[in-house]
Amino acid sequence: MKHLLVLAAGLLLAAPAASAQSTAATSSSAAPVSEGQRKAAEELLTVMQMEQTTNNALDQMLTAQLTQRPELKVVEPEMRSFLTKYMSWNSLRSDMVDLYAQRFTEKELKELKKFYGSTTGQKFVGQQSSLMAAGIEIGQRRMQEHMPELQQSIEAKMKSTQN
Repeated sequence: MKHLLVLAAGLLLAAPAASAQSTAATSSSAAPVSEGQRKAAEELLTVMQMEQTTNNALDQMLTAQLTQRPELKVVEPEMRSFLTKYMSWNSLRSDMVDLYAQRFTEKELKELKKFYGSTTGQKFVGQQSSLMAAGIEIGQRRMQEHMPELQQSIEAKMKSTQN
């Protein structure tokens, strides 16, 4: 059981851990942000429905993990609790506001809010999760289709380095 929990945690954290290092390095050198930038970033993230999007993405990620690894179903409550504690919108909100405020000027944030508040912007927000999921499926399918080529290339390289 302990092994399953460690495996589950590893699966859930593998991708975010890699990107966290590059994000942390970028954030530490960012210029201070104004209160106006923070407010504009908060408003933008609200219009973008980031709370719903983030929480839906977490649910989709967990569902995908459980589909791929049915043996993890037994630790689903622990995985869900962990994700809610550390990766839900409530836990990420302040950091995400800072991130957007650091990357965009107040004017840019207001322009983005205007777009995301428009009919087209809201359509995009509504489709964003399914577009991401479809894009991931395309990438996975492409990788599976061409995996033999990668395997051959790796095997050839390994053989040539052994000689």
